[in-house]
Amino acid sequence: MKPNNPLFDRGSSSLTRLIAVTVVSVLLMTVDHRAQHLESLRSVLSTLVYPLQVAVDLPIQAGNWMAENFSSRQSLVSENASLRENQFLLDTRLEKLADLEAENRRLRNLLDSSAKVGERVLVAELLSVDMDPYSRRIVLNKGSREGVEVGQSLIDSNGVMGQIVHVAPFSSNALLITDPSHAVPVQNHRSGLRSLAVGIGPLNQLELAHLPNNADVRIGDVLVTSGLGGRFPAGYPVGRIVNIERNRGRPFATVTVQPSARLERNREVLLVWPSQPTAESDTMPTHGESAE
Repeated sequence: MKPNNPLFDRGSSSLTRLIAVTVVSVLLMTVDHRAQHLESLRSVLSTLVYPLQVAVDLPIQAGNWMAENFSSRQSLVSENASLRENQFLLDTRLEKLADLEAENRRLRNLLDSSAKVGERVLVAELLSVDMDPYSRRIVLNKGSREGVEVGQSLIDSNGVMGQIVHVAPFSSNALLITDPSHAVPVQNHRSGLRSLAVGIGPLNQLELAHLPNNADVRIGDVLVTSGLGGRFPAGYPVGRIVNIERNRGRPFATVTVQPSARLERNREVLLVWPSQPTAESDTMPTHGESAE
């Protein structure tokens, strides 16, 4: 058996390690060089493939964009509809508030009128209006349950409107002063001349009955209730003279009067109880009766 040589063993081991290190180094250098080429190739391929990636992704992006825009449009349409509805509600409430404000003004005017009249009064609302062109009648929402009586006068904040001709428990019928069968004893505020204002049919016209041609009347004269008959409170406006025709071939002048009351616009009226009971009604007199 041969003895071991330590020097030979050491040299052989060192050489082996050197060769291994060299081989590993060469392999690493080779891999690194090839990796750089692969990276360049990968970069070139990525550049070439990018348009294809974009083309493939484009429908997806377009779909997302359309979905987002459609959702946004639907949201805008819904929001717009909601805003329109809110605007409509606000406009309706505004109109209602304006109507309530106008109603409050009318009621305040009626209350002021009741203070001027100084008698027992009651506010009533119109339920309906007779559309017959030859009849001027209205229906009110107050009746015998509230103490309304036949012959009772009704006024507004501007003047006399008419009187009650029929009463039911929950409503009443009134005849306006422009009805051909209605008449109001009046007095000229300027001259003191008394006469009778009668209805002739049109809603905005009255005439003074049986007034002589030489009567002291002028255009613009204000006529007020005389209080005769006890139906209407004395001194309340009836109308204003707007036209005078003195007919030489006839004994009486034709005097046209425009009513003071807003007969075609009122929604509320004031019912006035007479200061003293009377059995006579202020309706059209016969042609033989005097106007005084």
